[in-house]
Amino acid sequence: MRILYIHQYFLTPRDTAGTRSYWISQELIKNGHQVTMLTTSTKIDTKVKRMNVDGIDVIYVKVPYSQSMSILNRLKSFVSFMLKSARIALKEKNIDLVLATSTPLTIGFPALVVKKLKKVPFLFEVRDLWPEVPIQMGGLNNKLAIKLALWFEKTIYKNAIHIVALSPGMKEGVIKVGTPENKVSMIPNMSKIDVFWSREKNEELTKKLGLKLDSFKTVYFGAMGIANGMDYIIEGIKHLKEHEDIEFVFMGGGATEAVLKEKCKTLGINNARFLGGFNLEQLSEIVNLCDVALVTFADLPILATNSPNKLFDSLSAGKPIIVNSPGWTKEMVEENECGVFVDPKKPEELANQILHLKANPKLTEKMGLNSRKLAETKYDKSILCSEFVDVIDSISNQISTKN
Repeated sequence: MRILYIHQYFLTPRDTAGTRSYWISQELIKNGHQVTMLTTSTKIDTKVKRMNVDGIDVIYVKVPYSQSMSILNRLKSFVSFMLKSARIALKEKNIDLVLATSTPLTIGFPALVVKKLKKVPFLFEVRDLWPEVPIQMGGLNNKLAIKLALWFEKTIYKNAIHIVALSPGMKEGVIKVGTPENKVSMIPNMSKIDVFWSREKNEELTKKLGLKLDSFKTVYFGAMGIANGMDYIIEGIKHLKEHEDIEFVFMGGGATEAVLKEKCKTLGINNARFLGGFNLEQLSEIVNLCDVALVTFADLPILATNSPNKLFDSLSAGKPIIVNSPGWTKEMVEENECGVFVDPKKPEELANQILHLKANPKLTEKMGLNSRKLAETKYDKSILCSEFVDVIDSISNQISTKN
């Protein structure tokens, strides 16, 4: 099939964030499908630029966006891409299927337009339960706007030929608004066992980064936004600031990064290292230097449905994982004995668990091995991308039967 894949934040392994759409595209191409990716870029020197990226036909649209933007400016970015992508999508010829992946929910608009005007079906991928996430976080509080957003969510789900949700909680959320269960598949985010893996630690890199060779290192990597529970981590570190043999490594960026650095300074925390952003290869090297990984979120029920990239990369890297969401990630790490859950209301539990893992190296090693085993046997991209292609092939058969 000829697939138009719409993802506002499409990235490749040469970039610094999630690459799910890249790997799915590669698997689709491998199985004989043609993929055109419609996405944004701030780096192109024209309003629209088309280029081939590793076999993917990519259409870049110049739309500004960053994690540090205000809510209003983010909204402007969403609407801008929504309108521009709809116009471009309508001009694309010989498309058999549109694959639209959120967030934001507005990504469903161009898919809906193409369905209504060109009679091309679309698959919708739910990466976060919008608009429930911004509603619970307080970013969407106007009653009329909430009503319209909830109506639009139902409209997207109703018109999609199929929906892929990234966690059990997201699947439940989609079904809860009236979507038939047989119309929804759950395919979580993916481990990348060939990108992240456990190996001998690079001492030269450790020194270059200003880290101690013999410290117990806890790593957080990814977005540092309000939703990510960063204050919780800092409050936890506060209980360990006298432990010079424990270091906290932060990689990534976002709206709260500068505030977090200032808070560490105010609290006299000297064992937190903010290293910035890295591509996947560099990120893998630095995660390998660390002993434990953190996957945290703000204490809101909706955020417990998340399917974070950092969780699956940490599994691949063979790291014990500390989670603070009382949802499916808690069940995952506890049932597979590859990490621990800490109460999102009690940062002292974070400190205590880090001390416990540091004091029990055999337990830490066992959890790390279990993490890697889970990545290899259940969550690797080779497994989940194949599942995604099966969904696409099923849709292809469905379309062929109708025609």
